[in-house]
Amino acid sequence: MNNIKRWLMTLGPGVVTAAIVFGPSKITITSKMGATYGYGLLWVVVVAIFFMMVFTNIASRIGMATEQSLLTTIRRRYGKWVSGLMGFGIFLVAISFQAGNSIGVGISIAEASHTPMAPWIILFNLIGIALLFFRDFYKVLERLMIGIVALMLFAFVTTMFLARPSVGGIVSGLVPVIPDESLGLIIAFSASCFSIVGAFYQAYLIQAARKVNPQMKQHESRGAAGIVMLGVMCAVVIICAAAVLHRQGIPVTKASDMAQALEPLFGRYASYLFLIGLFGASFSSIVGNATIGGAMLSDGFGYGSGLDAKIVKGFIALVMLAGCVIAIGYEKPPLEMIVFAQRVTIFLVPFIGIVMYRISCDRTIMGPEVNSRFVRVAGFVGLAALMVLAVYNFNELFLK
Repeated sequence: MNNIKRWLMTLGPGVVTAAIVFGPSKITITSKMGATYGYGLLWVVVVAIFFMMVFTNIASRIGMATEQSLLTTIRRRYGKWVSGLMGFGIFLVAISFQAGNSIGVGISIAEASHTPMAPWIILFNLIGIALLFFRDFYKVLERLMIGIVALMLFAFVTTMFLARPSVGGIVSGLVPVIPDESLGLIIAFSASCFSIVGAFYQAYLIQAARKVNPQMKQHESRGAAGIVMLGVMCAVVIICAAAVLHRQGIPVTKASDMAQALEPLFGRYASYLFLIGLFGASFSSIVGNATIGGAMLSDGFGYGSGLDAKIVKGFIALVMLAGCVIAIGYEKPPLEMIVFAQRVTIFLVPFIGIVMYRISCDRTIMGPEVNSRFVRVAGFVGLAALMVLAVYNFNELFLK
């Protein structure tokens, strides 16, 4: 009984983390993957989740092996300019994600109320900035947002069974095949789900947890439960979209199109439930994502990552404002903006991943926590895959 209770306690934070991370970018991209290509891209989820687990493991090892922050370790090992570039790179990645979060908040309310999107984007980014000064209140609000996201995910899982998806289609979708014109979505999903920045921040979370529990073991710190849960969420949305939208030939061009995947369960109320869930997923990510970007920029420049510092709060607010401006100023349709923002991040993450990988392979820094042979090989393959995707993405976006 004690073992079961301990297992549930370790599973809980992972589920909460997955609910927060499962923002509008993943909902949008996975809905488009399923609606456009059916079950054919399910294999991408498996691959992305595998490499995400590898790099989360790498970051966990670093967090267990070092006393100072990861960017401080990088600054001492490679110099100020490397840690500064990495902090700035993470800051830019956070802005790209933030634009998607802002779009998600805006379209969820705009489509439900038939009003313009821009005022809602501005309003909720201002609320997000205000919450920096009311952390206790934000914790209460965050729990509410997680509850809303959990409701939507429950709706997707229930709908998946009601829609009676093709078992044969699901199995065949696990075989790697790249359909025509699908690489854009594959790149966007890979950059979003195989999140080097998210893995990078795991080292900071582990060090914070070690302060509370100095006896923490390495195997308790990998965060595998949350990552597996994230993969399950992504797969369920793809299966629902394939079983409902792809089967009926419904393209995903706006949020209410994605909502039709829930109609087997909720009928005409599906769009309202989906938009509420999309709002919860988006707004719960606004402060969390901006916090990572602002704290890492500050730490990269040597000012530390403590959330009580005024400079850190200023950088966090800057991430929100930049994401807000991009979301409002982007001229293409909102859902295209979300996909494009994820594709752009693929240019920055290989550099961040390479430095983190080298630190984790350095025995003088890591000691007994140095990467195992399997993690070294898997990490190298993951970085190589990201670099290939980055080169292809550059060719598609700028040379064609």
